[in-house]
Amino acid sequence: MWHVHGSYTTALVQGAHEYLLPVLPDRGPNGLGRARTWDWPPSAIEVTPEQARDEDVDVVVLQRRHEEELAARWLGRRPGRDVPAVYLEHTSPEGRIGDMRHPAADRPDLTLVHVTHFNSLFWEAGSTPTRVIEHGIVDPGYRYSGRLPRAAVVINEAGRRGRITGTDLLAKLDVPIDLFGIGAAELGGIEDLPQASLHDAMAERRVYLHPVRWTSLGLTLLEAMHLGMPVVALATTEVVEAVPAEAGVVSNRLDRVRNAVRHLARDPDEARERGRAARRAALSHYGLERFLAGWDALFAEVVAG
Repeated sequence: MWHVHGSYTTALVQGAHEYLLPVLPDRGPNGLGRARTWDWPPSAIEVTPEQARDEDVDVVVLQRRHEEELAARWLGRRPGRDVPAVYLEHTSPEGRIGDMRHPAADRPDLTLVHVTHFNSLFWEAGSTPTRVIEHGIVDPGYRYSGRLPRAAVVINEAGRRGRITGTDLLAKLDVPIDLFGIGAAELGGIEDLPQASLHDAMAERRVYLHPVRWTSLGLTLLEAMHLGMPVVALATTEVVEAVPAEAGVVSNRLDRVRNAVRHLARDPDEARERGRAARRAALSHYGLERFLAGWDALFAEVVAG
């Protein structure tokens, strides 16, 4: 599998398998290799295209359209035909409802894996077998101090993604916010923090704000809940399933979102109580054991044919 999504891959490589990750000299998008800012076990192994051809691969995990061609060329085997394959879809579909057809639709030789039930509902897969394996998180531990009466927001490429990630809402909410993520500096935020440092910085803020309009369930939201942070979020995509009422406020009314952030910033005791509820919910539903068990079952199924 390719290193495409750092947080997701961090969880997946914790399983009891060997994970072969293509690496190229430039460590570009098609050859990033092992992560440098996450802690991965030795079973996550870098392989060059030349080495990949000689590897005894049991299953290929595809995540982007062009990876099928790359895998066929580098392995000398066609995914889904000569070697079992699954297509892991991280994102929610874009465009008109009637046009939300997945690129792996009508491929009975593949299994399409969605990370949320919302995504599975909206993507049209045709005859391709589908499975939902909900996110799992490597528990960063309870770190919440909430000493800063501000909201933490984590969005990668916030400027480019704009309305999709609710970047435009940050100024409209008129609440004290610290923005983290790749490209955050161009908007006056903080970027390039290793994961552990990011978690520490998030946990110092009193509340986690999730202003995303339309994307898959953010892993950083689930990490914030694991850290023990109370959540204020838009009631979009899978958020309404992930954040229980006792963990914070979920609403599409900007006045409610604004008031909730302000209230929690002023009330550290309630913020801490709701953050503990968020952590309990996250551990219960988005723990690593359930996540890895789902992948183990799927791997066994596709390899057995």
